[in-house]
Amino acid sequence: MSGARLVPDINITGLTADSRQVKQGFLFAAIPGTGMDGRAFIPDAITRGAIAVLAPPGTEVDQKETPVTVIHDANPRRRLAKMAAQFYAPQPETLVAVTGTNGKTSVANFARQIWQASGVNAAAIGTLGVRGPGFDTDKGLTTPDPVDLHRLLGDMQQAGINKVALEASSHGLDQYRLDGARFMAAAFTNLSRDHLDYHHSMAAYRAAKLRLFEELLTPGGVAVINTAASEHDIIANIAAERQHRVLSYGLERGQIRCISIATQKAGFALDLEVMGDRYQVDFPLSGRFQIENALAALGLVIGSGSSPAHAVPQLANLTGVRGRMECVATLANGAAIYVDYSHTPDSLKTVLQALRPHTANKLHVAFGCGGDRDPGKRVQMGKAALEGADHVIVTDDNPRGEDPALIRKSALEGAPAATEIGDRHDAIEALIKGLGPGDIACIAGKGHEQGQIVGNKVIPFDDADVARTVVATLRQNGEV
Repeated sequence: MSGARLVPDINITGLTADSRQVKQGFLFAAIPGTGMDGRAFIPDAITRGAIAVLAPPGTEVDQKETPVTVIHDANPRRRLAKMAAQFYAPQPETLVAVTGTNGKTSVANFARQIWQASGVNAAAIGTLGVRGPGFDTDKGLTTPDPVDLHRLLGDMQQAGINKVALEASSHGLDQYRLDGARFMAAAFTNLSRDHLDYHHSMAAYRAAKLRLFEELLTPGGVAVINTAASEHDIIANIAAERQHRVLSYGLERGQIRCISIATQKAGFALDLEVMGDRYQVDFPLSGRFQIENALAALGLVIGSGSSPAHAVPQLANLTGVRGRMECVATLANGAAIYVDYSHTPDSLKTVLQALRPHTANKLHVAFGCGGDRDPGKRVQMGKAALEGADHVIVTDDNPRGEDPALIRKSALEGAPAATEIGDRHDAIEALIKGLGPGDIACIAGKGHEQGQIVGNKVIPFDDADVARTVVATLRQNGEV
């Protein structure tokens, strides 16, 4: 797509905030960042062919050799996102988004699956990459760069995908990456401690999440809110002010709720009330939090116009997403090994609580804490592991630039009875070797990730693959 008149009398052929990607006729967004200031790259962008520059007020551009149009904006990030939306228009007719600390990936992908099962071309965009007919990719970022996002949405619309669910991260909302998208429905799952290395306070973290409802959900849209979230009433008040319809969901309360939940060998038998009607569904996934995620997805689908009678039965056909309480191997003695992305105190507590009802004997967990991230949650994660599992191993999980031993030491303060095994492969092997009949093991923290970040290097590492390889080797040696 080219030739968009983003600026009067100028034919822009592309736009980017990366000077290295500038080509002839591009608009370059010179955005000040925490690590680098985009204004320093204006000369490079002009040399590469930029004919317009978007920058904060007061930015001076040397135009002696190559005249360019300078657009000043107090919020260049938001302006870039809205320009990208205009440049790559039109968007798919139905866009929905989900925010919250936990559950975003599952909710977005469950919504896609419900739509797809109803015969509609649909897609999900987020941590696991893109999922949709002709667009599957494992290159994931919870909320993509605004230019990449709107280019992708434009391409999807041209390819006939008219329903898309997006994960809205706090970073993406705070950095205005989703501005310009027209959301018909938006869901809020929960809020617990995470990303304080970026936001610095829970108040700022919450405020970033609430932008989805305060500024991005279109007037007349639907706010899908978890009744168990302490932010429910805050979002409901925002909805009233902005003329949104509220659609509440929950395990016990809401317009979409469970009347009864019966645990089965694989999943649950659900008796649901949805918009006043009763439905019985055999839900195929373990973990009560996955029921919550499915109800949130149902809210997004119904809130954006689908019939409950068509949407609700599709819950019986949902498949879990990679790295979200994913059963990756079983042993001959009935023990099972799960991989999960839980990397916060609340999510670790939640996944262990979810696995406990399915554990015939002992529950084991191996977890670590990321380096160069909020150090305050490390002790809390140790406590969550010790309280939720019978056997705990503390290991490494993306130590980045920190000393892994010091990270483990902090986690062990919350779990003094845990076993410390720094090497993640050795920890997984020890975890699996220690499983008895009917035990369950959870390898927590990395989920779908396929690399371990040590220093400035990414070393290939996939928890699921390592677990399967360990099990295969133990079987060959007759140890399990």
